[in-house]
Amino acid sequence: MSACRMAIMSGCVWWLTCLTTTGHAQSAAEWQAQQAAAAAKSDKIMAEASARKGLLAQYMAMRQAYASDNSPAFRLIFGQYVSWYQSFLGDYSDAMKSFSIAQAPQQDDSPSPLTEGGYSARPASIAIPELAKNYRVVLFNEAHNIALTRSLTVQLLSRLHQEGFNYFAAETLVQSDTGLSTRGYPTDNSGLYTEEPVYAEMVRTALKLGFKVIAYEANSDAASGDAREAEQARHLYEQVFQRDPNARLVINAGYEHIVKSGVYLGGASMAEHLYKLSHAPMLSVEQTMMYPHPSEHGDHPYYTAAMKQLRPDTPIVFVNAAGKPWSLRSGYDVNVFFPPEQMPHGRPTWLSLGGLRRAYSVSADHCHMHYPCLIEARYSDEGPDAIPADRMMLDQAPLMVSDSHVAVYSSTQGMPSSDLYLRPGKYQLSFIDDNNRVLHKEEIVVPP
Repeated sequence: MSACRMAIMSGCVWWLTCLTTTGHAQSAAEWQAQQAAAAAKSDKIMAEASARKGLLAQYMAMRQAYASDNSPAFRLIFGQYVSWYQSFLGDYSDAMKSFSIAQAPQQDDSPSPLTEGGYSARPASIAIPELAKNYRVVLFNEAHNIALTRSLTVQLLSRLHQEGFNYFAAETLVQSDTGLSTRGYPTDNSGLYTEEPVYAEMVRTALKLGFKVIAYEANSDAASGDAREAEQARHLYEQVFQRDPNARLVINAGYEHIVKSGVYLGGASMAEHLYKLSHAPMLSVEQTMMYPHPSEHGDHPYYTAAMKQLRPDTPIVFVNAAGKPWSLRSGYDVNVFFPPEQMPHGRPTWLSLGGLRRAYSVSADHCHMHYPCLIEARYSDEGPDAIPADRMMLDQAPLMVSDSHVAVYSSTQGMPSSDLYLRPGKYQLSFIDDNNRVLHKEEIVVPP
């Protein structure tokens, strides 16, 4: 199944369009019908889980539902939902294991930047702002359950603001949260993916830097496929370029919404629709193809070769002597290569966001033997409704859905511990059990 071509068939969920390998012949129509039924079931389960108090309690309900149905269509669709929640809880490694899109080579791939075109690797944090100087719009994409693919965007906001970009738009934000800019931080009512702390940090950072933050999601009842792309573009044009012809805009979106050309969902992408309205030059930064998958079999061969040859420790892009960036496929201007994850104490070091944050060790002492235990760190100058700066779960072993779809536990000596990743400053630390009871609170200070 990993070699099958993928297509987004709805706003958030990836559906496989090929035949299954379940041991009997199955038509594409049958497979799509099974996925549609699985999506309806998944939405119902997620709605019921969301009614519970507390993110950890919601996840536990979803995890139990996942274990109760082993049908391939349900596991495919609902595995994405589970992975979203794992990312919300700061369990980034398991989020990737629950759902990850393999990057098989395709016939229209560009030649490798290691072998042709005179390309050399450059730190993405330096090269992308330099490339952006000549554009009015910079488009970043992400894989919604892989927070790694939004980590670089957070780091780049300051540089892009210095280059004159003054608007920031995020696909997940809802227009009903009219108090976001005044409040200065996202809450549970700001959007779906802003529940994940790195996404929340992206929005919070944009607000602190002085960007005008825009919600642009389609809200019409019939907005799907090309209609959704067109409505998203119209909202962006009306809120940005129609009001401010000199605006410079940074957009964060999912997957192929940022492709600048080619047929997409039977029509055109959000980016192409926006260009037709604004005629603003656009730089499209692809971040969902070249990242480390749970298995090397899911990595694109170019990625594998680049990591073995160059061994980067920060995200890189490829640029030739003439200043032209390399992209794997047409419609994008540049691909970001994320280095393999380093996992001291069970959490990835990319959470430092290029040095903006530092590791702060926390043990389960204050969990009082109530496992799993959720630890949240909120900025002291933000309200209790703020999405935390970071979250993590502690248990006697990682709490996850394994390949056999059974909870995995194992005892360890002493109290479990791990690292939160936080900017220097004051934080309110909370320890919460799966019944949403606050077991302990304390204020901490992260030194410079």
